[in-house]
Amino acid sequence: MAKAYTPGLKVSSNTTLRVRRILPVAGEVLVALGDRVHAQQPIARAMLDGDITPVHVANGLGLNAVEVAGALVVAKGDRVEKGQIIARSKGIFGFGKKEFASPESGTIESISSTTGQLMVRGAAMPVEVLAFVDGVVIAVHEREGVTVQCDAALVQGIFGIGGEAFGNIRFAGTHAAEVLDAEAINAECKGAILVGGGRVTAAAVARAREVGVSAIIAGGIDDADLKSILGYDLGVAITGSEKIGLTIVITEGFGDIAMATRTFELLRSLEGRTASVNGATQIRAGVMRPEIVVARGVGELASVSTNEVTREVGSLEIGTSVRLIRDPNFGRIGSVEALPTEPAILGSGSKARVVRVRLDGGVSVVVPRANVELIET
Repeated sequence: MAKAYTPGLKVSSNTTLRVRRILPVAGEVLVALGDRVHAQQPIARAMLDGDITPVHVANGLGLNAVEVAGALVVAKGDRVEKGQIIARSKGIFGFGKKEFASPESGTIESISSTTGQLMVRGAAMPVEVLAFVDGVVIAVHEREGVTVQCDAALVQGIFGIGGEAFGNIRFAGTHAAEVLDAEAINAECKGAILVGGGRVTAAAVARAREVGVSAIIAGGIDDADLKSILGYDLGVAITGSEKIGLTIVITEGFGDIAMATRTFELLRSLEGRTASVNGATQIRAGVMRPEIVVARGVGELASVSTNEVTREVGSLEIGTSVRLIRDPNFGRIGSVEALPTEPAILGSGSKARVVRVRLDGGVSVVVPRANVELIET
């Protein structure tokens, strides 16, 4: 059978996930091999060094750099508070004395006789890593973190912003093309993973922040709305660190795009369940997808439908589901109808390997293989 390989976007009612949860610096692992953990449970903890504040004592007292040491009333390693006097000049014949107060709280880390500066290190900041999913610890990485495994329903998105969020899945609309606007959001949505259908508006996001929505899942978003939400144009980089008060995951792309029926129906079947959401996205080296995860309990796995046909990861075969990722059919879903072995002449006059896709609705189109994305099960 003809076969090709292409990047995949996973939408699955049941898959086995192995999630590696690692601290940014060495610290303490809080769980052991074989432990069952829940999504919001801390599994590792560390202390990050506080920020450094340069303190310009020489300039503040009008001294030469070499004179600073004699004016200090604190020493390296001392703890100081914001506003505390840390240096005094002697003045002339007892007149014109000056005092210098620390601009920040912290610990004196260094004193330079070359620049006349002190370095004040702020208090260490605790950082914890959560399990993110309900599951079992299958590996412990000493002083770093753990790997957690679970069976789960998984929906990967095209684009997201904001970090990790948790809550119960709640629907704000009744069909996959319905625009998610502010009127659909009320106080009952507080803490929820709110699922729309088509495009989510900037007004809806603003209302969701007011109400306390944990995350929004929608089919599309307008570029102008995204700029309004963030307050700036988003460059090409990894997302996930945005501080906007909630997480947003877009499943289809930019513009007025309906959520894929398959994705909408899977999320609908999970309504009321607790989900873990991460908006972090990276589309270049080391692709990272935003995702919605709902862990499956052992007792319910038998009732979850699975594919009888096993395919290789990334394998593009006859009958596989794909999404078109270039105009004029951007965002449309279909299935692979044929994989011609010979390159074809495109409208631009160039040659490329192509795939024939039967779109939802019965229309067939021929597109370059690079213009499709596999929807993995």
